[in-house]
Amino acid sequence: MEIRYFKHYSGHLNRDMEFKVYGHAGKPVLFIPCQGGRFFDFENFKMIDYWAPWIEAGRCTVYACDCIDNEAWGAKGVDNRWRIENHERWFHYITQELVPYIKHLSGERNGYDQGILTFGASMGAMHAANLYYRRPDLFDSCFAISGLYDNKEFFGDYCDDLVYNNCPVFYLANMAPDHPWMDMYNHQKSLIVCGQGAWEDVLLESTRKLDTVCAQKGIHTRFEYWGYDVNHDWPWWFKMVQTYLPWFLG
Repeated sequence: MEIRYFKHYSGHLNRDMEFKVYGHAGKPVLFIPCQGGRFFDFENFKMIDYWAPWIEAGRCTVYACDCIDNEAWGAKGVDNRWRIENHERWFHYITQELVPYIKHLSGERNGYDQGILTFGASMGAMHAANLYYRRPDLFDSCFAISGLYDNKEFFGDYCDDLVYNNCPVFYLANMAPDHPWMDMYNHQKSLIVCGQGAWEDVLLESTRKLDTVCAQKGIHTRFEYWGYDVNHDWPWWFKMVQTYLPWFLG
């Protein structure tokens, strides 16, 4: 497997940001780590092993990015506005700085431009879904596992304009039926998965809220609920990847 490492300066975050690229061709996939994680978690937590057949076959290339959750969603007890402004800067780093880099690298190998699949578990799932629903013009598919899609767990009752704009449960519920994003959602692939076992209760509740909103708005996102023995942990996420990757890449 071809693996490349990159470091580039982010004007939005005023720091160097790192990412790794796994693969040589195929669908570009943006992997977002779990809360407090790093770009190398895709490799260190062995997720790479379950994507490897698709990567080595040239069906996809995974771009594993860095996040700043410990300065944003995860920084409980710190000023809420500061936290969500940090997240918004990260969002703009991804969409305005990293995505062009991904499209350039992907275009060099594939010879054409294409949308990006967002992928993550836990907080990575929250980011994967939010990136997709906010910018379906950049991200044409989403694979989110065991995520949160509202503000309750991290911001409680606090909700300003930026928190609202980063909670799919909120902004999708109020999206106009004729918004151009609606047609994009319904011609693209999005999948939200959650177990019903240990440590999944809050995530399951949030997933069901998003499911209800999408059903009410006619947004064609696929929701899958695994059994009561399926807990919030990597071994189950590996099984979900094996189950659903053919749907995305087959």
